[in-house]
Amino acid sequence: MRKRKEGRKFSRKRDQRRALKKGLAVNLIEKGKIKTTLAKARELRPFIERLITKARTGELSSLRLLLSFLPKKTAFKLFKEVAPKFKDVPGGYTRIIKAGQRKSDGAALGIIEFAYKVTEKNEPTEKPTK
Repeated sequence: MRKRKEGRKFSRKRDQRRALKKGLAVNLIEKGKIKTTLAKARELRPFIERLITKARTGELSSLRLLLSFLPKKTAFKLFKEVAPKFKDVPGGYTRIIKAGQRKSDGAALGIIEFAYKVTEKNEPTEKPTK
C-alpha cells in the first residue's frame, strides 16, 4: 500500500533516484527544455522550483546551497542567468507539455521547460493615456 508516501521510486534505490533528479535538473538548467517521461518530469518540477526559489534571493548563502546540490557551472548559471528572469514571479517557473508516447515501450512523454514570459520591448502592451 502507498500510505501517504511522497514521490515516485522509478524502480531505483534512493541514491540512484537522487542522481536521476540531479541529472535531469542539470540538463534542464543547461538546455532550458528537455524531453523525458511524464512521470520523471512531474517528479522534477518541485525539485527544480525549490532551487529557483532559493536562487531568486541572490544571497551568498543561497549560492552555497545551490553548490551543494548542483555542479559549479550549473549552479552559477541558475544563480546568474535563470533565476533573475523570475525575480517578480511568485511561482510556477516550469511548464510540462504532454508529447505523446514513446514508440518502443509506449511510455508517456513530456517536455519540461522554463515558463518565461516573453514580451517585445519595442511594442508597448497598452496605449499610453494622456
